[in-house]
Amino acid sequence: MILAPQALLSAQQQIQRDLHSCLDYFDLPHPLKDAVHHAVMLGGKRVRPALVYASAQLNGDVISAAARRAAVAVELIHCYSLTHDDLPCMDNDELRRGQPTCHVAYGEATALLAGDILQSMAFEVLGSRMFETADLPDPAIALRQMQLLATASSKMVCGQVLDLQAEGQSIDQSHLENIHRNKTGALIQAAIMLGATTVLPVAHPSFTHLRVFGQSLGLAFQVQDDILDITADTEILGKTAGKDIQVQKSTYPALLGLEAAQVYAQQLHDQALEALQQVKGNTQPLQDVTQFLLHRQS
Repeated sequence: MILAPQALLSAQQQIQRDLHSCLDYFDLPHPLKDAVHHAVMLGGKRVRPALVYASAQLNGDVISAAARRAAVAVELIHCYSLTHDDLPCMDNDELRRGQPTCHVAYGEATALLAGDILQSMAFEVLGSRMFETADLPDPAIALRQMQLLATASSKMVCGQVLDLQAEGQSIDQSHLENIHRNKTGALIQAAIMLGATTVLPVAHPSFTHLRVFGQSLGLAFQVQDDILDITADTEILGKTAGKDIQVQKSTYPALLGLEAAQVYAQQLHDQALEALQQVKGNTQPLQDVTQFLLHRQS
């Protein structure tokens, strides 16, 4: 078993508390409130918030309110995407994080609306006083964070469209990577940039290297996901194992073979760490989370 690093464990603990506070902050009617809670609070590795926290520690150990808001916002976007991806009109999944998917538990219409409002809530969080008792967020930082998250969210949706179109089709590696740089990679890259935005000035040279790091890490994450779909079982994954094969999704093991896909995941991991070496500041938390993601079992 690969143990999660302290950077990830600390982020998971804090993000759980902050997500609870966030859901309490919004006065939602039932059953929408219940469906949102189901979509957000029932497990999850909280990888994207951990990346926000890790990059927010480039200049010290203090996690600011701006970083905490960004961590909540990116996780809300992630949960919205999962809720919609699981719908019958999309991937039609019945299991997520070891629990019935949102539409199975609350009906398709409520699940659709839960995803809709999670997306809206994410941007409201970035501009709110949440986690602060005095002034509103710094307008310049909040605006940059909103732009980053909106761009990544749009790319994620485009990637999902391309992914659906590729089912049952024969596509090459370049096409497959384009799908996943958008569907999976964009939000992972955004999480890194969201945290860094709270501690680095706009024109800081490290942003260029962080973008490359995030792009490589996001693609490595998806390759590992594809590998786990055929090497792990449903109980460990928390979702239906082998689903990619069932719906004839284009995956890296299907395209390259399992062993070559594993080699490719390692190569992408190495590329990410090489880019990270060019970043100024304390990169150890980012290194720790990166190492965990390569060897994760779910």
